[in-house]
Amino acid sequence: MAVVLAIAVAVQVSMASGRTDRYVADAEVPTVAPGVDVLVGIALVPARVRGHDYRRAAFGDAWSDDTTAPGGHNGCDTRNDILDRDLVQKTFTAITRCPTAVATGTLYDPYTNDVVAFTRGNQIGAAVQIDHLVPLALAWDLGAKDWTDQMRRRFANDPANLLAVGGRANQDKGDAEPGDWMPPNHAFWCQYAVQFAAVLRGYALPIDQRSAVVLRDAASTCPTT
Repeated sequence: MAVVLAIAVAVQVSMASGRTDRYVADAEVPTVAPGVDVLVGIALVPARVRGHDYRRAAFGDAWSDDTTAPGGHNGCDTRNDILDRDLVQKTFTAITRCPTAVATGTLYDPYTNDVVAFTRGNQIGAAVQIDHLVPLALAWDLGAKDWTDQMRRRFANDPANLLAVGGRANQDKGDAEPGDWMPPNHAFWCQYAVQFAAVLRGYALPIDQRSAVVLRDAASTCPTT
């Protein structure tokens, strides 16, 4: 089975550059060659068949200190590593097993284009959450239920499938496929479609035909080479 290997998610912009736009420098927007299908190599199924046997626990602990995350095995779990990757203007603190936990920071939410302040505390998951671009429950329905435990754990902690986003947008998305939900920020549709397709391709997952139409339409907003 093919596996995604650290595909970059280009969503943040360096504040040091002086830019004031809220999500990504033009040079980081994916390009798609004319006539190239963003879903090449991805099988299509007529529709998603929702199973009733999905278990989050089948994908391992909520977050691991996995080698697939940036700086994996650094004592910090994948969630913190993604916060460190995607937030700007960060401060850090030491907590149990994690000497460089993100204490505060700013998220330029790619899903909504909002600026979201992050502060570690009792409501740590409320304002900023880590989204699985291809949701775990969706992956389960598309074939992950037949994977090994190790493969499911890797998928759940793969940084190519993870993105820090605003909590409300993440809750609105839930486990929806693109045919049912796309980011409210249309300017992010190109990146979302390209990255979503890359994760599907990397893990040999199919996509339903209705979502395929949406992803292709979203990829058509990408600049061409």
